Amino acid sequence: MIDALLEYKFLQNAVISAVLASIACGIIGTIVMEKRLVMMSGGIAHTAFGGIGMGYYLKIEPILGALAFSIFSSLTIIKIKRSTFTNPDILIGMFWSLGMAIGILFIAITPGYPPDMTSYLFGDILTVSRFDLWIISVLDVLVIITIVTLYNVFKAYMFDEEFVSVSGIRTSILEYLLFVLIAITVVILIRVVGIILVIALFTAPPAIAKLFTYNLKRIMLISTILGSAFCLIGLWFSYEMHISSGASIVLITVLSYVSISITRRMLKKEGRVHVTSGMVDIAENMQKG
Repeated sequence: MIDALLEYKFLQNAVISAVLASIACGIIGTIVMEKRLVMMSGGIAHTAFGGIGMGYYLKIEPILGALAFSIFSSLTIIKIKRSTFTNPDILIGMFWSLGMAIGILFIAITPGYPPDMTSYLFGDILTVSRFDLWIISVLDVLVIITIVTLYNVFKAYMFDEEFVSVSGIRTSILEYLLFVLIAITVVILIRVVGIILVIALFTAPPAIAKLFTYNLKRIMLISTILGSAFCLIGLWFSYEMHISSGASIVLITVLSYVSISITRRMLKKEGRVHVTSGMVDIAENMQKG
């Protein structure tokens, strides 16, 4: 595959997109895991399908339609939740189905032959174009700048929302901003693993990282590294075996989490592993705070 990587641009695009997607996924996925917003993220991911269908119907780049639709849906979900105090699970279920239905409707009324939606549903990293890379890069920069600038605020919001509110910071604005970042990250991941498989990359790398540390920055960094490794290994596996890249990446990711968890538990029972890193991280955070 190394020779092919040097020769073919589509493989180069795939490798670059894997690394770029892992950056946003490692950062936002950590926040999603800590705030327990996994299913909400899945709902936002599925609403993006409506934007993809709209993109085909309006003859614009489908990924831009997905971005607009995802951001609009995420803001609408928060607005309804805060205005009516509706159970978030109900909103997730409705918007999850609504996004898919709207996407199917737009595709059905689009003139000509219906487009192949497999790459958007299950991902196909080998089809990532230079234009996709530019979009992913810009969105990555937005995510990084936002989190770096507001890191301490988001950290406080994640672990003590009441304290943030008492401090005079409007938690509603933070919540809106967080959901916009989730929507952006979802769109980045769609080209890599697809709408249906997004949740795996959101959760598995941060979950593995948290097995070894409770330090937030370290979790984000380790998640990014793991996400890149899983994507590249999955890409190699899909290229060699001629199977779906999205499915390969998710398979490698989930199996890695299961294997690491089981191995760590077995070593812990045998007394070879002492879970002290997390306690050290907590003590460090308390001293810094």
